[in-house]
Amino acid sequence: MTSDSPIAFFLTWVTYGTWLPGDARGWVEYKHGWQRPSGNLEADCESRMSEDSIRLRNDQRRAVEAQIKETCRHRDWVLHAVNCRSNHVHVLVSAGNTPPKKVRIDLKAYATRCLNALDPSRDNWWAERGSIRWVHTDNDLEAAAIYVIDRQDR
Repeated sequence: MTSDSPIAFFLTWVTYGTWLPGDARGWVEYKHGWQRPSGNLEADCESRMSEDSIRLRNDQRRAVEAQIKETCRHRDWVLHAVNCRSNHVHVLVSAGNTPPKKVRIDLKAYATRCLNALDPSRDNWWAERGSIRWVHTDNDLEAAAIYVIDRQDR
């Protein structure tokens, strides 16, 4: 890897309907970056949802974390940290030459399959896409791992 190549990816994605475009916290528009809140946009997006938003129960969160660990093992990716919350997931992973979007897509797909086994009545578990941050240094990797593992409850 070149010095510009990441040593890991810090991935985040949210559960369906819990962080809509226009959200009062601000939001990220695909290919356009951070956007300011817009109540009208958020209301419009909410009206177009095909089912209710979802917050994961503790058993669902544990199942997602276990599935992410299994997927990383199966793919020979190094999982540095994972934390599934009620409304989002953080994963810190080194995946060799696998593109980060593929890593995120695969992890979300297998987590979806796992959740469908627990509740087959839902169609949508996750929002589209998610965040990908490239981690370039050991110090940044350590800081991201501390955030994922320790800082969520502070």
